[in-house]
Amino acid sequence: MKSGLTLLFLLSLSTSLFCCDRLRHKGKLAVRKVEDKAANVLRSQIQKAVVVVFPPFDHARPDTENNKIRFKDFIQVELTPDVENIYCFDDPIGIDQDYMFAFNCDSTTSQKIIQKHQLILDTLHMGNGSGMQHDFEWWDKKRIEQLPQYSWTNGKQYYKFYWYDAQNRKAYFFDFDM
Repeated sequence: MKSGLTLLFLLSLSTSLFCCDRLRHKGKLAVRKVEDKAANVLRSQIQKAVVVVFPPFDHARPDTENNKIRFKDFIQVELTPDVENIYCFDDPIGIDQDYMFAFNCDSTTSQKIIQKHQLILDTLHMGNGSGMQHDFEWWDKKRIEQLPQYSWTNGKQYYKFYWYDAQNRKAYFFDFDM
């Protein structure tokens, strides 16, 4: 009888230990899943915050989703079917910030941009921030020099310049502050 009780006790003890080990293992798996999920949510929230502070610009490729979003943010006119080949670039670091956009559009869209930004034909060409403009294949500085220049300033070191090449349906928009 004593050996039967001992055997029953040992059997019950080993079953309990086995069950506890399985529970401990399942608990560790559950904790790991929660940690992974929390890390993914945190990563996603950090990425969203970074995009708000430093929005991505894809200067090497046209018509990316980021470039279309930046077009809407900066150019502030409807992204109609005539708007294509959108290139954009930003240089937000330092005391001067500048943003460059080049894209194809028709003259109707060009007029909407001029109106939206209250741009005025600058016949005196008192400057265009050319020293701040960066060199890209899609930003034709020589052609820009030949185009009518529209400009706007708040009078306090914030400037916008715009050029439209009607012959090639090409627009250039330069936004900067000093």
